[in-house]
Amino acid sequence: MTKEILRVRNLVKNYHDAPDSRNIIDGLDLTLNYGDFLCILGPSGCGKTTFIRCIAGFEDYEGTIEIDGKEVRGPGIDRVMVFQDFNQLFPWKTVEKNIQYPLKKNGVTDKEELKRISDEHLELVGLKGYEKFYPHQLSGGMKQRVAIAKGLALKPKVILMDEPFASLDAMTRNRLQKELLKIKEKEDVTVIFITHNIQEAVVLGSRVVMMSRQGGQLKIDVENTIPKPVTPASPGYGEMWNKFNSALEAELTDSDE
Repeated sequence: MTKEILRVRNLVKNYHDAPDSRNIIDGLDLTLNYGDFLCILGPSGCGKTTFIRCIAGFEDYEGTIEIDGKEVRGPGIDRVMVFQDFNQLFPWKTVEKNIQYPLKKNGVTDKEELKRISDEHLELVGLKGYEKFYPHQLSGGMKQRVAIAKGLALKPKVILMDEPFASLDAMTRNRLQKELLKIKEKEDVTVIFITHNIQEAVVLGSRVVMMSRQGGQLKIDVENTIPKPVTPASPGYGEMWNKFNSALEAELTDSDE
């Protein structure tokens, strides 16, 4: 039996100080179950990042967002966010100290326990042996893996990822996609993942949605039943890719008229 982890009802977000003062998101509804891997597609400006920032508790909003039955009214360790920017680590702290910092802030003080947790999560993301490295000594992909380890160490219920692999080269991106799926299965965490890349959404998502530019509505919402690992040769891949590509092209055409 599936259990609900996220409930969004009649979500409205408006940056009232913006020149056009329009609703970026206008009455969005979404329900997500434990263990889902939700990928969100949509044209630039449709409100994807605004949406997950609301879930993260970084934005005020109208409507209701609940995580495991509790209303979101600010940041919390039940939700962590990984950004596209590679520079989300403290440059003056080592890799292990970066992972340990939020743990200390949330009450973990025993040095052996901090070491155990950071070592465990560095091994999880394939960075065992890099404990004493500083962020400037790591590649972009390695920094993202540390950011993922830092978030997972808090044992969140939901991890929010805003195009975390968008700035990586194709080979690194493909490798991290595979690693993320393995990590997700080991940790049994719920993932909400923003991407502009249809292939990435189909490869990663157990469910894929597309937001419309008009009011941030869900234009498409489908369960991804293609068996993993998904490749362009997988049965059903082409149909799903075409479905989202056509919808995105229609959105861009409508916006130009």
